[in-house]
Amino acid sequence: MIDIVHLQDPYLRKLIKTKKQTAIIPIGSIEQHGPHLPISTDSDIVSEIARRISKKTDFLMLPTINYGVSSEHFPFFNISVTRTTLQRILIELCISLWKNKVETIIILNGHHGNQNALHNIPKKIHLLSKGKVKVSVFSYWHFMKRDFDHAGFVETSLMLAISKKVKMKKALKGFTTNGLSKKQKLQANKLASKSFISVARNGVWGDPRNATAKEGSKILSEIVQSFLKESNLPY
Repeated sequence: MIDIVHLQDPYLRKLIKTKKQTAIIPIGSIEQHGPHLPISTDSDIVSEIARRISKKTDFLMLPTINYGVSSEHFPFFNISVTRTTLQRILIELCISLWKNKVETIIILNGHHGNQNALHNIPKKIHLLSKGKVKVSVFSYWHFMKRDFDHAGFVETSLMLAISKKVKMKKALKGFTTNGLSKKQKLQANKLASKSFISVARNGVWGDPRNATAKEGSKILSEIVQSFLKESNLPY
């Protein structure tokens, strides 16, 4: 794994000069995850996935951006930036990497609310770099077969596999989509994207009570393997 924060300048410059490098930028959020998970959950999970991918590929792993677009969780606790702020930060990071001769960049997203900010970044960087820089944007849950949740079975299992900060005795069932039609699910998703509490009253989307570290490890392996198979990136 090449975690750049632990490396010295001469080594990094030599590394980049010797071989074309790919950088991976994980993005999470600081927001409520029910009564049993820490507010760092999204950042913790995406950081671990990025580490595992870097270990398999030798991609340059950049520090995680811990702040995301999470204002939809108000009045639950969240520390948020706006869509345009997150987009601007990422564009400037990509341009800075380009100036340092890193021309393949992966943005790995760990929070649903960030998606709108990320949508046009590859196109913007393509234009700014005159086609010299390729940016790929991925959200990690697209590489697993399970339905994604928020502080439910999946996220809680993932956190149990990587962290000691989970308080399972406080885990509560939240809003579930069992028995809802496709239209009703879409409506719930749309409403939650604007006001999460109006759908999930206790801040949980799903049921975390049966989550296990073993299941979390399985899901992590599935995500990493699927990413390596489906992302079509050189390594």
